[in-house]
Amino acid sequence: MKIMVIDGNSILNRAFYGIRQLSNHEGLPTNGIYGFLSTLFKLQEDEKPDRTVVCFDVREKTFRHQKFESYKATRKGMPDELAAQLPVLKEVLDAMGLTRAEQPGFEADDLIGTISRLADENGDDCVIVTGDKDSLQLVGGGTVVSLVSTRMGQTTYERYDTAKFHEKYGFDPIRLIDLKALMGDSSDNISGVPGVGEKTAMQLMHDFGSLEAIYAHLD
Repeated sequence: MKIMVIDGNSILNRAFYGIRQLSNHEGLPTNGIYGFLSTLFKLQEDEKPDRTVVCFDVREKTFRHQKFESYKATRKGMPDELAAQLPVLKEVLDAMGLTRAEQPGFEADDLIGTISRLADENGDDCVIVTGDKDSLQLVGGGTVVSLVSTRMGQTTYERYDTAKFHEKYGFDPIRLIDLKALMGDSSDNISGVPGVGEKTAMQLMHDFGSLEAIYAHLD
């Protein structure tokens, strides 16, 4: 079986900012919905999945906020024009008979990772569709990631399997976690090692291969 898992918030957000403003006869903004569905239809045609699951974030705080109070504290809220499109998109997806997944206390990323793991354990193929590079840590086994980018109304896709990830990063996909631990992630308001940016973090990973190995050679 081939399962396509879509990061709903990520794709909707990129469609909203990547496509000019559109609205229906009632004045409801529709550019995000239009872009999301255009992406969905193209992917279904290209990937031909046996099952499509769309995962969404929920407004409640997650377990990450409980562990780190300032998690995503600097991130701006969703614009009203985008927020108005979210429930309509969910209605459309439900009417299409697609599986929609969301769970209080967890992010869409957590659901995507869980589905990917279960698919791999069952011997299924999994295609993750997202604009978030963090999902690249899930590449491997039967899982590939299709990174989506929308600019000036044009949507492009960059597909990552294990070989593609190694070609770009030079280490195993799961070690993306170590890279982020070193360099931090400003979008999530997570600080890394003081004085270590992306370039230095990449060099450290190439030299030592893991965070554990770096700690073993702190001198």
